[in-house]
Amino acid sequence: MNAGAITKRYARALLLYTQEQGSAERVCEQVRGLLRNSSTLPARLEPDLERFIALLARRDRTDYLRRILRCFVDMYVESVGLKNVRLITAAPFEGLEERVRDSIEKRTGCRVIIETEVDPALIGGFRVIVNDEMMDASVRHQLELLRRDFIEKNNRIV
Repeated sequence: MNAGAITKRYARALLLYTQEQGSAERVCEQVRGLLRNSSTLPARLEPDLERFIALLARRDRTDYLRRILRCFVDMYVESVGLKNVRLITAAPFEGLEERVRDSIEKRTGCRVIIETEVDPALIGGFRVIVNDEMMDASVRHQLELLRRDFIEKNNRIV
């Protein structure tokens, strides 16, 4: 069976169920926490989330759990008119999250949820990913552009 179809079907079912029960926001926050740091489980899962995971286990769909939960978060965020934003920095940067949030909220007119991540491989700067669009202001990206430009210009000379 198609993994994408399974993922979307279960994620949509979880979203509709939690919205019906009035627990969608709490479940979404807990799922975002689980996706961010899966090594530490909360002391108590939301009852609706616990029932959902038990359903996946009974139906032998636990291999899809991470994808289903990610899809659920995306669907929930879209349903309430928010935007998911990933901010990846080379090092912790004081105040950047608030500036990025303000800038994106002014441009889109939507509230945003920002997930921050530190990636030292960027060398310096940051990346911002809104939905499927990425703005790369990292030193690593700039060096890559310089390298490509240098290779392209040298190939023309020879």
